[in-house]
Amino acid sequence: MPLASGWWDGLSVMREYAVRSDDFWREAIRHVSLAGGSVAAALVAGVPLGIACARIAAVRTVAMPVLNIVQTIPSIAMYGLMMAPLGLLAAHVPLAAALGIRGIGVAPAVLALFLYSLLPIASSVVVGLGQVPPHVTEAARAMGMTRAQRLLHVDLVLALPVILSGVRIVLVQNIGLTAVAALIGGGGFGTFIFQGIGQSAADLVLLGAIPTIALALVAAVIFEAATTLAKGRTG
Repeated sequence: MPLASGWWDGLSVMREYAVRSDDFWREAIRHVSLAGGSVAAALVAGVPLGIACARIAAVRTVAMPVLNIVQTIPSIAMYGLMMAPLGLLAAHVPLAAALGIRGIGVAPAVLALFLYSLLPIASSVVVGLGQVPPHVTEAARAMGMTRAQRLLHVDLVLALPVILSGVRIVLVQNIGLTAVAALIGGGGFGTFIFQGIGQSAADLVLLGAIPTIALALVAAVIFEAATTLAKGRTG
């Protein structure tokens, strides 16, 4: 027991936290902002794209293979691919630089996470809309509802559990990928992880790894509960 206690003291995460508490909460806010912001942006773009894919075969034929290719790109490579065009944009467009768009930092991280999020969200919309019973749509049409009204008040409502399940997958994925964004100056809990790796400091690695895992678990539980609730209301 004394030996085990001494080993644990050598990995004292709380000691690291006490020294770096201000940095910890700053990076926590950055991590949540990157993961959550990229998912929010992907919802704005991915839901309409998913609707278009579900309704128009030509759009689905073009969009889905492209999004599948994006999804296969390793995260390190994706972050690297974002750096060059954003760096050029910042160098030649003063407004972009003024808005904080650069080859390193938050901009390439958000853009990469956004691109990774599109396929799961668009796919969940396609699957969800595909599971809407035809007789329900016909009943809504018979009641005089327009196509837009059927989409907003019937189809998307019934597809909501599947869409929320897709959002859960994306958010958990992005929480993990955000940790890697620290390599290009994106910040987040990955900052501590890579600092710890560089210094061979296991406690510093854990200071970043533990909250990343906890954040992913909390997000998964919340959205799983939301999905279950949505199923109950639409069942």
